[in-house]
Amino acid sequence: MVVSIRSLGLNGISGYEVSAECFLSGGLPAFDIVGLPDAAVREARERVRAAVKNCGVKFPVSRITVNLAPANQKKAGTVYDLPIFIGILAAAEDLKKIPCDAAFLGELSLTGAVRGVSGVLPMALAAKGAGIRTLFVPEENAAEATLAGGLTVYGVPDVNALVAHLRGETPLCPAEPWSPEAEAEDLPDLRDVMGQENVKRALEIAAAGGHNLLLIGTPGSGKSMLAKRLPSILPDMTRKEALAVSGIWSVAGLTDPQHPLLLRRPFRSPHHTSSAVALSGGGPYLRPGEMSLAHNGVLFLDELPEFHRDVLEAMRQPLEDGEVTVARAGGTLRLPARFQLVCAMNPCRCGWRGHPSGRCTCSDRDVEKYVEKISGPLLDRIDLHVNVPSVEYEALRRKTVPEDSAAVKQRVEAARSLQLVRFSGTGVSCNAQMPPAMIADACALDAACDALMKSAFERMGLTARSHDRVLRVARTIADLEGVERIEAPHLAEAIQYRNTEILKG
Repeated sequence: MVVSIRSLGLNGISGYEVSAECFLSGGLPAFDIVGLPDAAVREARERVRAAVKNCGVKFPVSRITVNLAPANQKKAGTVYDLPIFIGILAAAEDLKKIPCDAAFLGELSLTGAVRGVSGVLPMALAAKGAGIRTLFVPEENAAEATLAGGLTVYGVPDVNALVAHLRGETPLCPAEPWSPEAEAEDLPDLRDVMGQENVKRALEIAAAGGHNLLLIGTPGSGKSMLAKRLPSILPDMTRKEALAVSGIWSVAGLTDPQHPLLLRRPFRSPHHTSSAVALSGGGPYLRPGEMSLAHNGVLFLDELPEFHRDVLEAMRQPLEDGEVTVARAGGTLRLPARFQLVCAMNPCRCGWRGHPSGRCTCSDRDVEKYVEKISGPLLDRIDLHVNVPSVEYEALRRKTVPEDSAAVKQRVEAARSLQLVRFSGTGVSCNAQMPPAMIADACALDAACDALMKSAFERMGLTARSHDRVLRVARTIADLEGVERIEAPHLAEAIQYRNTEILKG
């Protein structure tokens, strides 16, 4: 007898439907799993065998063949334990009828308990698209599965409870749709930063327009401290953005079962010893990297010149396209990677170039060699180059409390609301994502601004890319003031943030 049980699998960060076809036949007892299974899938034989015996059912003494279709797609992980278990019981007629619109996924322990798996949210979304109406998942993944909507989700604690439900003896209760609870804001706040008003202004502009930012300053000037406070002024994610980010984090196994939906924009800060694969993604099972984990959020690279050159160059294409294409022997995968890049670096190798103490011992050539680690094409993709000066003693002892992040966030959200209206129906959510075709209309310049832009273009040797990025930043500055057209002060402020001379001390 052949029984087909519906299940789900993962291809990168996307789910797809898998059928577990179970066939019991005569011959010597055996248990084979086919359909390009990896080691974890093949080991399901022992977990399923023990779970069947421990739920009070006699394991079939026959030749068992399980085919995971489509058979040309590699199967990985422990998610197929539960559908194989149900398929064997149904093929042995211990379960009479399995609903045709139901799907099963989960890992089994030897005692029959159902353990949680990663990637449930994208699999639940795929189930919804495949016409599946009922989804049986591990109990700890039930809240995450309800985020897909349109599904009746059952959290399964163990196989005994599932068998009793399918036999109509003791029905399981459907999981309630998960809804976020109000959380106290515990993000680092800008009010903790004394002085550095010019850098706070740059952070506000970067947050309002989604622009990339480079902070350059001596040790102890507050570069990392300021960068870590950027999430506190970023606008909240929309439901669509939150689902996209949560799906990526779910595949990576980073979501919390009690809080499966990310409510805050991610802030990823990989160490400078990270490899290019760790940043872009890949590996044996083509998993997302740091750039994808920072999707719709911030990727912070501290000590920028200390990263390997190939790691930094791997960001060039994603910074333009908003996605990273991973090509490996195991296949090709396109991962979303629309992140806001924030970098911090010292002005020289010793770190003290330009410090009032004069303790820097680096020659001009040493500074050039240090800065040369960062390529021109990468710098050209960073909108704001900001000098972070050393903090003066008077600023540290000042009694007045600086402006907090909540006040700055209000201005940022007001500017973002203007951008959402401007780009309505285009798929663009902020000025930094504005394609060149829209710049002519959204960033129109009058005669005075055009003359200023021409002068800066020729004097600073700007490229076509940096020209467009200056206009996008100017558009954001105008949005912060609620002005319809870009004016000369807005453009002048945007131009000053392209001063790459600060990289030379």
